[in-house]
Amino acid sequence: MKHNFGMARPEGYRKARRLMELAGRFGLPILSFVDTAGAFPGIDAEARGQAEAIARSIEAGLEAPVPFIATIIGEGGSGGAIALAAADRIVMLEHAIYSVISPEGCASILWRDQAQAATAADALKLTADDLRKLNLVDAVVPEPLGGAHRDAEGTIAALGERISELLEPLVELDGATLRARRREKFLEMGRSGVI
Repeated sequence: MKHNFGMARPEGYRKARRLMELAGRFGLPILSFVDTAGAFPGIDAEARGQAEAIARSIEAGLEAPVPFIATIIGEGGSGGAIALAAADRIVMLEHAIYSVISPEGCASILWRDQAQAATAADALKLTADDLRKLNLVDAVVPEPLGGAHRDAEGTIAALGERISELLEPLVELDGATLRARRREKFLEMGRSGVI
């Protein structure tokens, strides 16, 4: 059996939901770090309730009565990534990507040709800069030349500073205000026609 460790399974989304609910109970901010190609598309995952687990994880994020900051640190793919990033603020590393579908999947659907993946990637606007311009992410953290792994400590420090800056005003808000603003943020994304 082939394993794809870059994709989350239903049990992972259920665990994320439980942790979000636990953070809410104890009044702790939620920080998620997303690096997933998306939800595992196998029959066994669907049989174990993949779609329901993703939906409940998104719901838990939207309903959390505490500040929630999500960071896309690598690949943020499909509803699987959104399940971990239905947050007050979304941060991306400069070279990360975040999209509802992979370029290859999009090319297969639109052109029935995965060779069109580069065209699909351009149309999807999945880069941190593109998503910032579209107001779908709140901050982009620069990476060193060659990527975050070239200076992991520096990248971690820069990311920590940015998260701290974004978190500070959120901790002053009550749970009802956080939930209302979070929901409005995602509704506005839908109304703008961007997503």
